[in-house]
Amino acid sequence: MVVNPVRKIIDAHIHFDQYKEVERDRIISAPGVAGLISVSTDLPSAKETLALAKRYEEVFPAIGYHPEQELPLGGELDQLRELLDREKDNIVAIGEVGLPYYLRRENPSLDLDPYLCLLELFMKDAARLDKPLVLHAVYEDAALVCDLLERHSVERAHFHWFKGEEKTIRRMINNGYYISITPDILYKERTRALVKEYPLSLMMVETDGPWPFEGPFAGRRTEPQMLDKVIEEIARVKGLAAEVVNDRIFHNTVQFYSLDQAWF
Repeated sequence: MVVNPVRKIIDAHIHFDQYKEVERDRIISAPGVAGLISVSTDLPSAKETLALAKRYEEVFPAIGYHPEQELPLGGELDQLRELLDREKDNIVAIGEVGLPYYLRRENPSLDLDPYLCLLELFMKDAARLDKPLVLHAVYEDAALVCDLLERHSVERAHFHWFKGEEKTIRRMINNGYYISITPDILYKERTRALVKEYPLSLMMVETDGPWPFEGPFAGRRTEPQMLDKVIEEIARVKGLAAEVVNDRIFHNTVQFYSLDQAWF
């Protein structure tokens, strides 16, 4: 493992299975990359992510079903939940799960109820297996997800790349839900405003790679090393030293995902 002795970073949300092999090797060997929370999108993705975790000790896998797609067909959901049970000691979270906000914008007639039911199943699994949830829940969907989290007494929730209104932000802070900040903080005032309001103690950083970014990262393949600049921008917004911010965010990620601190 190659680690920068000054600034170690854990990418709290990346689709590592969607990278090519040569890209994976480069990401893992890059200075400062201490760990990746690798989320999955469906059953094949979950299996690939688990295989990558066996190959790379820096990869910490999560199993889930991404909501911005058609509902799982046939026995895929049963197989996915069986995989959760079988691999419960090898995964760090259930995710990526949530609600199909962007899919509904494309198809306003889409019935949300089956997606709510699917999310509730994953919440029950999270409570039963004592695992945190990695959530895709933005704008008005975030309030719906907060309702479900409270109903099922799920406290360990990570809203990745969160976007939402003020009252939902306050509710999430009061409930102790975590968010993660992406490289869009370098060019989105909305993200800087969120960082200014949200407690550093409930914050992580992520790339959502290989999702592409704009601004200073336009045209570049998304990699966790970009998060060094994210840390520096969070520090500027918070008025803190970058090293202080980095240490706190690193601690947050290790603690939230119950990672073995001795490993780092």
